Amino acid sequence: MAVFEVIEKQGLKMIRATLNNEVIRAEAGALHYMQGPIQMDVAAPSAGGILKAMATGESIVRPTYTGTGQVFFGPPIFGEYTMLELAGHEYILDRGAYVCSDIGIEVGVWRNKALTGLFGGEGFWQTLVKGHGRVMIKSSGPLEAINLVNDKLVVDGSFAVARTGALEYSLQRASKGFLASAASGEGIVSVFQGTGQVLLSPVPNVWHNLVDAIIANIPVSSS
Repeated sequence: MAVFEVIEKQGLKMIRATLNNEVIRAEAGALHYMQGPIQMDVAAPSAGGILKAMATGESIVRPTYTGTGQVFFGPPIFGEYTMLELAGHEYILDRGAYVCSDIGIEVGVWRNKALTGLFGGEGFWQTLVKGHGRVMIKSSGPLEAINLVNDKLVVDGSFAVARTGALEYSLQRASKGFLASAASGEGIVSVFQGTGQVLLSPVPNVWHNLVDAIIANIPVSSS
């Protein structure tokens, strides 16, 4: 299999994939640059694929890279990259988290329940990855893995970057009754139940916070 590495230059991170006559897949627009005899191919989308992309907002195509050499995915970010190892199971990823993967990984879409998609930060549609191989994902900060065994996890905020497909996901009031929820200051929370894993990114790294602060203080023209 190809070798995926996270490299850092001057505080910026990117993914380096080293191929030895191998094939990998990536998100559309994720390529930063590549070196060596590597061919990028984009399969023509089917009519059904185009309709699904229009409905979900997902990429119509995800290019593949074949050959020997190195492919760099980015562009460099202030957040974090994490590798997931899949052995036949599946993960549901937050939109925008998927970057690249082994060719043995199938990349599709997952539809959340109507109310969950409407009021949850994850939206109606998320990215589904399954199969055998490795998947590289990105997040605004370091990930914390929460493992559940017939257990329940309650999360206040859109901090869940990924979850295994066997978990049941829903939105619930933090407390019984609307007044109690409002008084608690929590309101609606995300609930994960069953056996599996949830990857949380509750605290963005310092660089991500710095960029947010700079953007927030950019003067806005009154003209």
